[in-house]
Amino acid sequence: MRPLLKNDLESFLKRFGNFIDAEFRSIEILTPTTLKITLAAQDSARGFDWITIGFEFSGVSDARLIESSKLPHADLSEGITLIHKEDSFRFALGAYNSFSAAANSACQIKASSLKYAEGSF
Repeated sequence: MRPLLKNDLESFLKRFGNFIDAEFRSIEILTPTTLKITLAAQDSARGFDWITIGFEFSGVSDARLIESSKLPHADLSEGITLIHKEDSFRFALGAYNSFSAAANSACQIKASSLKYAEGSF
């Protein structure tokens, strides 16, 4: 896994088209403060081939998760939001313009660090 830095968030999201119409694959609780989310998305750096992206959130201080049985029905038509503010990252399903607004998402995570890994589809 590689760290996803706050300065790279915008270009990372652009590379994957903000994960619009991506597929939510899984949510894993690794420890009480570490979560892993896996999405499948089209990668513009690879000719828009589909790949799997795993996100690992460490130092989780707030989260609202979707049950595993409901993941295939998660609406990613608006993509995801990844925002950094005051040494925290916020992940949310949907398009949000602010850190606090993203907290209202049906699925959101607030964590102190964020890593990602690319995998095959």
